[in-house]
Amino acid sequence: MPYLAAALIFSSILAAGAWFAFRQNTASATERRLMARIARPSSPAAEEILKAGTRDRKGGTLITLLYRLDLTQRLEEHLWQAGIYMRVSDVVLLMLVLFGSGVVIGTAVWQDPMLATTTGCGLAAIPVVYVRIRRRRRLRRFVLQLPFALDLIRSSLEAGHSLLRGLQVVVTEFQDPMSTELRSVIEQSRLGLPIPRALEEMLKRVPVEDLRLFVVAVRVQAEVGSSLAQIISRLADIVRTRQRVQDQVRALTAQSRMSGWVVGCLPIIILGAFSVIQPSYTHVLFNDPAGIRILKIAAVLDVLAFATIRKLLKVKF
Repeated sequence: MPYLAAALIFSSILAAGAWFAFRQNTASATERRLMARIARPSSPAAEEILKAGTRDRKGGTLITLLYRLDLTQRLEEHLWQAGIYMRVSDVVLLMLVLFGSGVVIGTAVWQDPMLATTTGCGLAAIPVVYVRIRRRRRLRRFVLQLPFALDLIRSSLEAGHSLLRGLQVVVTEFQDPMSTELRSVIEQSRLGLPIPRALEEMLKRVPVEDLRLFVVAVRVQAEVGSSLAQIISRLADIVRTRQRVQDQVRALTAQSRMSGWVVGCLPIIILGAFSVIQPSYTHVLFNDPAGIRILKIAAVLDVLAFATIRKLLKVKF
């Protein structure tokens, strides 16, 4: 029990510190993000030289191995897309500490290496899950803001203003993430980067298909010339139509998604109910070695079934 209490106190302090770090880094200034983006090399050869230099300085470390596997690169992209401006090394260190805490807690509670490892993996996955949730919500807010921003840009162009001035109007009228991302585009343009290239960099930070259409339209207009106001007007209608179809798909698959949640949680609920109502029914599962193995296999199969249902119900178009 003393070890369990110490582990719980340590985990609570660690969780509070992680939450505070995330909050502080989320509120970081846009200039730091802009300078980090501008400092990156634009040519593939320069990128390869920079990666080689990084490998020479950090050869043999865990971070280097993860970079070669592109795991930390994807994590870094997700951090930027979620609006969390932390170093990847800090996130990886946090995950390792959470994994160690989970192993200690699991060992103290269950006295089983497999369950202790599972507990450690579950705690280590908390930062990744948090980043994915933040990323999904931020991209969703951006998509909802995009058609209204396109309408404002179209109105500004029809009034005789330039595209850069239209982007400045959107920055003043909208909130994050639209204002933050377009502010980065404007700052990059002021530093000499062409607007189409700055929008392409924005597309890397906000990988939304609707935004890709806008970036392509601006690039084509810059190369061949056309009425950008008419293109943006048509594009805003297309974006609204796509969002309407997405909402219809989510409404049509709502029952199936709820069925997946019920199927995934029903075995756990029934097992807990029987453990309270009639403990003799579940005594063998929790105390007999064969019953414990059955529970482990059932838990793995339940997780696989839940993941399969979610994969089948994810409609892409």
